[in-house]
Amino acid sequence: MTYTAPVEQIEFILNKVVSFPQLAGTELFAEATPETTSAILTEAGKLAGEVIAPVNRAGDLTPAALENGKLRSSPGYADAFRALAEGGWIGVSANPEYGGMGLPQALNMAVNEMVASGCLALQLNPMLTQGQIEALEHHGSDELKSLYLPKLISGEWSGTMNLTEPQAGSDVGALTTKATRNDDGTYTVTGQKIFITWGDSDVTENVCHLVLARLPDGGQGTRGISLFMVPKFIPDADGNPGVANDLRVVSLEHKLGIHGSPTCVMSFEGAKGWLVGEEHKGMAAMFTMMNAARLGVGVQGVAQAEAALQQATEYAAERVQMGPIIRHPDVRRMLAESRAEVFAARAICLACATALDMARATGSDDWAARAALLTPIAKAYGTDIGIRVCDTAVQVHGGMGYIEETGAAQYLRDVRITAIYEGTNGIQAMDLVGRKLSDGGAAAMALLDEILDGAKAAQADQPELAEQVWQAAETLRETTLELLDRDLNERFAGAVPYLSAFSRVLGAAFHLLAALRGGNRALARVYITRILPHFAADLAAARADLADLEAIDEAVLLGRMAG
Repeated sequence: MTYTAPVEQIEFILNKVVSFPQLAGTELFAEATPETTSAILTEAGKLAGEVIAPVNRAGDLTPAALENGKLRSSPGYADAFRALAEGGWIGVSANPEYGGMGLPQALNMAVNEMVASGCLALQLNPMLTQGQIEALEHHGSDELKSLYLPKLISGEWSGTMNLTEPQAGSDVGALTTKATRNDDGTYTVTGQKIFITWGDSDVTENVCHLVLARLPDGGQGTRGISLFMVPKFIPDADGNPGVANDLRVVSLEHKLGIHGSPTCVMSFEGAKGWLVGEEHKGMAAMFTMMNAARLGVGVQGVAQAEAALQQATEYAAERVQMGPIIRHPDVRRMLAESRAEVFAARAICLACATALDMARATGSDDWAARAALLTPIAKAYGTDIGIRVCDTAVQVHGGMGYIEETGAAQYLRDVRITAIYEGTNGIQAMDLVGRKLSDGGAAAMALLDEILDGAKAAQADQPELAEQVWQAAETLRETTLELLDRDLNERFAGAVPYLSAFSRVLGAAFHLLAALRGGNRALARVYITRILPHFAADLAAARADLADLEAIDEAVLLGRMAG
């Protein structure tokens, strides 16, 4: 599969649409100059197109396999991963003290998008490793940091996240994995975890598992859970992989897509582990990794949309049916709306990452609140758009899109999981209307005020588009105030359409800003006149009465003709 990294588009969003240029003015990110940014993106783009993308199809056709208890990765994965690791790409935003580049998360997310466009199944490995790096940087002891961070950042070792159990999915507090204290300060971990992405690997020397487990005196629910580092091989005195730990891969899941990514059922059979953070406070440490992963997954959705759209556009330009089909109005509509959606979703993700960077560089609570607000939006909208655009790409191909040999279907199969893992998009929406509005809506209102002010400022240059954006943002503001007067269950009933509306308004605001700053005005018009209007239907659903849902008998949901 061919792929050309959209370096120019990413640079434009960073420099003209989000607040990335401010970062170079901070002490922490003084090296994030336009020259450095351009060089990083250009080199990462070459790697993604020339090294990573060529292994994508092989991973789909020859999935990861478990042979005699050992993991065999898909053809070409080991060499592609080695190129990624040796280039330092895993440590773009990691601490330089341990071998990282120390660059902004926004730049790291841009690099991750390109790598994920090349091969999502492979990119899942470094993405989770990066999340583990961040968790250790924030919560690990000095001993754990000095031992694990250099190996993870270099790509010699990889990291995983072990939360889910057969009876405990989103309800993490129901987990049964146990940990007991040992006399030497270590812990013994016993239990089973499922859906563990890259739970084993032959492309790295060691696999480092962050495992949630409960100590004997840990209370019920999430507050009694602790987090442990449980490596596949226990490091020896020199910090190299030593004896095998008491854990194993029971089986690999057979999945709809991302076949090259080994999704493992893991069994911890009295494995030795080391505490990360404090006892009984493991969720706080794990949430650091989960939040990083949520933004990363939103970026994956954008990545798959970009790759699928590139292939669909190329096909439409070459396919002749009474002329190239790219000239047919409906095909042109599909491609234009998809391109507009990708731009909006990419801008939201990069705005979220930049807010994280600004919060870290300045210590500003306002920037931290902005990042927290945007995280569920970036995750849900990025993945929803990923699925929508990949589905549209199949449609553009027509019957050939349904034929596996074209490769169009793989993007749709691969991206489908992104709306599910790292917290389903429904959970993201509930987080938005629940926790993220628990400040009385202060962070949301601050963002909407910026959109309203921006739309007013654009009136002279783009009066028609600016008016539509202003009206949409004002309606969203009014609906947000209405939701704040409702209890949580009532908010939850309309959470998904509310997040969709917020995403569309935010995407329209970014398109309007881009049009004012040298971006494509025709594309902005497509988004604002064709896509933004859907926000009204979303808000109508968000305001609908919970009683309507509660009135439906379960028998009706089962398809019976109940009264």
